[in-house]
Amino acid sequence: MIPRNRPVINEADIAARAGVPVAAWRRRDAPAFRQHVPNLLSGGRLVLYDLAQAEAYLAGKPVPALKTEPHPKDRLNATEAADILGIESSTVHAYAVQGYLSRGETVYGTRVWPRHEIEQRRDNPPSRGKDGGRPAGIPQGPRKAHPYENDPRLQTAAHALAAGGDTPVISRIAASLAQQHGGSARTWERLLTQARQTTTEP
Repeated sequence: MIPRNRPVINEADIAARAGVPVAAWRRRDAPAFRQHVPNLLSGGRLVLYDLAQAEAYLAGKPVPALKTEPHPKDRLNATEAADILGIESSTVHAYAVQGYLSRGETVYGTRVWPRHEIEQRRDNPPSRGKDGGRPAGIPQGPRKAHPYENDPRLQTAAHALAAGGDTPVISRIAASLAQQHGGSARTWERLLTQARQTTTEP
């Protein structure tokens, strides 16, 4: 949970501030850092820290405590939203596609939703059709041109391709983007492939 939508930072950006490669930072500095600055997110592989807490630790100052009581502006990832809704995290993503939830916001490559929206959905569950599908009579809406249409990561992938020269190595760029922004290298490979196709379409 990102408390009250506070600013956050990931390990790649922390390492960049220290002027060292993220792999070296994780090997040398991360163990002590993680003892004092907790990961904000539950479930998944992405690690995010509160920016003020991280900056305080790096400056050798006391790490400020965060308020832990629920707040409407908290940002929840799919796992945390699923716990409130009593469903699987994959269903949270499905709700966002079907329109039962908003698409949320993307923070360092992970999707988050405001607590007030999740609690409102919990208190007003969607009418479900047979086998938990889309309720009868509700149109699906326009199809996407491709699975990553309107995904903000697509622009990041396009910029990375442009910076890679005439013959960029997709796997190498994908690994770098995964370290910088979170998510899996395989997902970034698909985004890079789609970005390349989109830029070459007439």
